Amino acid sequence: MDRKKMAAATAAVVTYIKTQEEAAAFAPPLEETPMALAQTGPPAGAVNTWGMAGRGDQMQGRTLMQMGVFR
Repeated sequence: MDRKKMAAATAAVVTYIKTQEEAAAFAPPLEETPMALAQTGPPAGAVNTWGMAGRGDQMQGRTLMQMGVFR
């Protein structure tokens, strides 16, 4: 490849990378954008206590039925 073409291609790539970095510096963090907030749902640490209690009761009822407690 010609040296001038290689220099032009390298300059174009460097310029592209620099503009992408500058755009990322001025953009809001991804987790603060409205679309990201709408898609995330509840926080990762949130525990549905009532749901867990209900599932536990269902499992306990099935275990008691398998043991033959209810006739």
